[in-house]
Amino acid sequence: MNSLTLYWSPDFIHHEVSVGHPESANRLLSIRDMLGRTGQWETYQKVEARAAAFDEIAVVHPIEYINRVEQTSQQGPAIVDSADTEVSVGSFLAARKVVGAGLQAVEDVLSGRSRTAFILGRPPGHHALPSLAMGFCLFANVALAADYARQAGQVERIAIIDWDVHHGNGTQEIFFGTDRVYYLSMHQFPLYPGTGKPDEKGIGPGRGYTRNFPLAAGKGDQDFVDILEGPVADVLMVYKPELILVSAGFDAHEYDPLGNMNITAEGFEMMTRTMKRLADELCHGKIISFLEGGYHLDGLAESVSRHLAALAQEQSSESINQ
Repeated sequence: MNSLTLYWSPDFIHHEVSVGHPESANRLLSIRDMLGRTGQWETYQKVEARAAAFDEIAVVHPIEYINRVEQTSQQGPAIVDSADTEVSVGSFLAARKVVGAGLQAVEDVLSGRSRTAFILGRPPGHHALPSLAMGFCLFANVALAADYARQAGQVERIAIIDWDVHHGNGTQEIFFGTDRVYYLSMHQFPLYPGTGKPDEKGIGPGRGYTRNFPLAAGKGDQDFVDILEGPVADVLMVYKPELILVSAGFDAHEYDPLGNMNITAEGFEMMTRTMKRLADELCHGKIISFLEGGYHLDGLAESVSRHLAALAQEQSSESINQ
């Protein structure tokens, strides 16, 4: 079994945006350079992401919306729905491949082929609504992976932990009415997109299965670790997820230009260790991480490197024997 599998494609680079746009291909290139310097790029198994089929994406997004994203991309450079969400001729394939990578990762982790996985792709996804692109996001990558795992019939309960500095309004909305996916978000507030208040808890069968931790600017490593080790751990110990997905944004980094938090690269490693321990205890280490935000290139690269090192750690003998 591979301890960590990276899902990657050169097509992620070909999602091109205008000069100066924070969500550029340089994000992935800086991560790849860092992983090359640390030796991690050669250590971890790498899988070429497949492009998700239209019907796989249509589980969350109406086919009319998928077609609109494709047609707008073909006209690129252009924008989809909101001025910050740019596309080019390579964007639609890149977006399909991020989704496909998540579906592959679910298959590989649930089958035992991989212990854990990281989706090193773009565009990000946690702001994407079923019929609306926003916040650099085209398709709801993490939500689609969660739904795929549920539809596969192998898991009944999935937890999504979102520590991007921005609230994942898209992921929250998609699962707001179900108890089969528990969405927990730590984010700066107030900040884009303006959602993620404590009273947003779900509706109907989903009431109580959304939990938001809005934080004032300036919070750092221990603030986030305390939430993960405290209330998040408490929720997960009761809910007992069979799979944990992480919307791993690194824009709460102390140097990030789009946030005002103070997490260090070491802090992200600490946070990952906490989540890895919980996954080992609760779901045999089944945890999949998706790159979301993170726009200070050096801070992003170091944070991802430390995140992966923590994810790749083998289970303790105590967890294995449980």
